Amino acid sequence: MMTEDVLRSNEIEGVILNPDSVRSSIAKHLGIETQGLRVPDHYTEGIVQVMLDAVKNSDKPLTHERLFNWHAAIFPTGRSGMYPITVGAYRTGSEPMQVVSGAMGKERVHYEAPPSDAVPAMMEQFVNWVNGEHGIDPVLKAAVAHLWFVAIHPYDDGNGRLARTITDMLLAQADGQHLRFYSMSAEILREKKSYYEALEKTTTGTTDITLWLEWFLKTMKTAILHSENIVKRTVQKASFWQRHREVPMNDRQLKVINLLWDGFEGKLTSSKWAKITKSSQATALRDITDLVEKGILTVAADGGRSTHYLLQMDVTSN
Repeated sequence: MMTEDVLRSNEIEGVILNPDSVRSSIAKHLGIETQGLRVPDHYTEGIVQVMLDAVKNSDKPLTHERLFNWHAAIFPTGRSGMYPITVGAYRTGSEPMQVVSGAMGKERVHYEAPPSDAVPAMMEQFVNWVNGEHGIDPVLKAAVAHLWFVAIHPYDDGNGRLARTITDMLLAQADGQHLRFYSMSAEILREKKSYYEALEKTTTGTTDITLWLEWFLKTMKTAILHSENIVKRTVQKASFWQRHREVPMNDRQLKVINLLWDGFEGKLTSSKWAKITKSSQATALRDITDLVEKGILTVAADGGRSTHYLLQMDVTSN
């Protein structure tokens, strides 16, 4: 879940990280064995360190310096793509900071942030509020902080990622856990359109943020349920291999069964089996028939144009 959180928070902004590098970096920082895993690059290390600092040290105050360090870690080269940006400091300049979409000449301004010279005072107020005790429910506090930070838009770039980092920090406080067991960023990515719509509607017009709070809570609930399903599936997979540890299987069979457990897309047919394992159709059919006879696979009852197969576990659980 922590790997997914890092990947999806960056993917929302169009930054695609290598999953193996992220997983390896997180494992290393958690003291988990990393032998055989990909060695993470310097950029990935920085991003992972930001997330881990936020959640493992969620009980520490949020300071300007801490925010600057996070920002510098996200932009180690001092550039956003081709363009130089102010790194490790709040934005400057007289040009308005706008969130814009659309082709050149047909741009649509979704939001215009406060002027740069107002940012330091606004961030001082924000940081003091985050660190203060206000009697607000801790989950709602995380929701308000996310919206407030995005509204200030204190950096040239990286505002969305740092808003989600602050959210994770405050949710870790709310959970009383120094690890993340559900990913808000992954759910935000799945609901990206409504995420931006909710932000736009509640950062313009009146100061009523009820719509944003409702969106945040519904999204959080979905994220927790999604995580619960992953945990359930992981436990089922471990139980499956424990029960079938004495059942002889070849490498092709092991490969496909693991794919089925880890989220195989579409329907498993003999032709797909042959393609995945780079084997002949006859070999694929023998592999499948063997697993059906051993009670590991079963023929799907819904039929269709071509015969396809399911894990017996899936049929039983359904």
